[in-house]
Amino acid sequence: MAAALSGPLRPELAQAVSQARVLVVGAGGIGCELLKNLVLTGFSSIYVIDLDTIDVSNLNRQFLFQKKHVGRSKSQVAKESVLQFCPEANIIAYHDSIMNPDYNVEFFRQFTLVMNALDNRAARNHVNRMCLAADIPLIESGTAGYLGQVTVIKKGVTECYECQPKPTQKTFPGCTIRNTPSEPIHCIVWAKYLFNQLFGEEDADQEVSPDRADPEAAWEPAEAEARALASNEDGEIKRVSTKEWAKSTGYDPVKLFTKLFKDDIRYLLTMDKLWRKRKPPVPLDWAEVQKQEENTSDKQNESSAVLKDQQVLNVRSYADLFSKSVKTLSLHLAKKADGEALIWDKDDPSAMDFVTSAANLRMHVFGMSMKSRFDIKSMAGNIIPAIATTNAVIAGLIVLEGLKILSGKIDQCRTIFLNKQPNPRKKLLVPCALDPPNPNCYVCASKPEVTVKLNTHKVTVLTLQDKILKEKFAMVAPDVQIDDGKGTILISSEEGETEANNHRKLSDFGIRNGTRLQADDFLQDYTLLINVLHSEDLGKDVEFEVVGDAPERIGPKPSEPTSRNISNGSDDGAQPSTSTAPEQDDVVIVDSEDEGTSSNADDAENKSRKRKLEKGCECAGAKRSRAEQEQDDLMIVESEDEGASSGLGEENRSHKRKLEEKGCECVGAKSVC
Repeated sequence: MAAALSGPLRPELAQAVSQARVLVVGAGGIGCELLKNLVLTGFSSIYVIDLDTIDVSNLNRQFLFQKKHVGRSKSQVAKESVLQFCPEANIIAYHDSIMNPDYNVEFFRQFTLVMNALDNRAARNHVNRMCLAADIPLIESGTAGYLGQVTVIKKGVTECYECQPKPTQKTFPGCTIRNTPSEPIHCIVWAKYLFNQLFGEEDADQEVSPDRADPEAAWEPAEAEARALASNEDGEIKRVSTKEWAKSTGYDPVKLFTKLFKDDIRYLLTMDKLWRKRKPPVPLDWAEVQKQEENTSDKQNESSAVLKDQQVLNVRSYADLFSKSVKTLSLHLAKKADGEALIWDKDDPSAMDFVTSAANLRMHVFGMSMKSRFDIKSMAGNIIPAIATTNAVIAGLIVLEGLKILSGKIDQCRTIFLNKQPNPRKKLLVPCALDPPNPNCYVCASKPEVTVKLNTHKVTVLTLQDKILKEKFAMVAPDVQIDDGKGTILISSEEGETEANNHRKLSDFGIRNGTRLQADDFLQDYTLLINVLHSEDLGKDVEFEVVGDAPERIGPKPSEPTSRNISNGSDDGAQPSTSTAPEQDDVVIVDSEDEGTSSNADDAENKSRKRKLEKGCECAGAKRSRAEQEQDDLMIVESEDEGASSGLGEENRSHKRKLEEKGCECVGAKSVC
């Protein structure tokens, strides 16, 4: 097959193709198309890695998989399927995370090309660094519904994946989630937190009980305490951790319902100042709710044409669903070994029932219109409709860019955007010249260096390790020493070696304004110098800022928003794998207008960009019309299992701004770079 199809290629290129060793990272939507294209083009030595397993929802577009493969390794099945129509190909499959230390720089150096088909920023960052360290060309790609992008990354020649900062997702203060939700997404995040508090891995940063430390609720403590005691009389609930209390009741659904939707709400009502300019919540009583008729749908849902998951039920039905899901999940938890927990998965019916019912009950309490299971699943799991045609187009472009590299013509490589509509030149595919490396990039610069503003008296060593080095700077196993002339080791990647330092403040080690830290990740062959800028006047909930970036709010992984700062349901950067379970064919939610997604700052920014475009770029009109099309309620921007990272929308806007400043015609496209 490879020999038969090598005819259109020049003999020297055909030989380079047949001898090339290619690594494909990700075997989802783009990955399946890419593997097919590679073998049919004549590539005969292909390595593919993916940690994910096949789900029924993959079958509509990931054509290498069939129903009989559900539950099996994506990479292994993809290999088997490709070999059926190209048996002479040599394909090595790994069911593993690309971030496993086994796949070190030496592993990457054996390849001629690396092609990314990933679904999260953490893995993308890692592969970017490994390819830079190994000096191997990387072809990055992503899809977003009808939109897509392919770009080439080569050390010293082009920008790397991290040359331009990626804005963080929209966040919400923890007190908003716990005390004053005003949008459905607040209630959905709360419900996902509740799942973890009851059945998952308990996290103090994901508390769901009322936040008594809310600075907005400056009520009289003595009076409020009396009211709180009164509010607890019926339920006789002491304010202990949610999980401990739930265990003590044997996960009794009625008692849980009473605590969450009656007692906690009555407690919130004692915080007088919260409700002076807001509509106060209305507690729910289990007995009263049970008097309602069951399964009463809204009038518009009475049509048989409405799918079950798209119906909005009444409070009684959601209360019953809550009770049923609690019983089911508690049984699942009981089957686990001691210390093990359940993991929330959007494809687990019981877990989805729980989040749907809990979120809707909370929406009702706070006077919001309830949402269908379909809508909640879209927001909670960030499910993005996947379009097979987009994947096919992008996979083809990846191979074309690969052929340019193998021809020794990297100067002819382009960033190529696939648009939803033709631009003024009537093109759907728009090429753009590759940008040179950013000399200030903290990854690919000759001596990466960054300045971090933080309060050394408040930030702990553990925060430095987990939130700054691992999450912000995407290190996998950092070692940190203080540049104090003594080489004091602050953090060691060797397990347990510096664990005693974790909860100590940075100032305890003499770290102050002007201190320099050297952070090394030996797996990534990456060293970063960090200049500490001490500050005691950072904004609320902002624990550190990277100078030159937007303020960085410390929070848990974006897929599990924190109680302090809540990510809008995004998984990006949260999972250290090529594709993890629960499956990541979910990306980012572009909120609807009626949920307040457009800020004045965004409007001003758009106007400014529009002026730049109108001066020197014919795509201004196309970009404008595109923005108008994307205002659908809860428009979902799609990322395949291989697709764009979570936070896609913000990343696209960041990349567009860079292009617009250059007057490039490809600003009409939406970038996932």
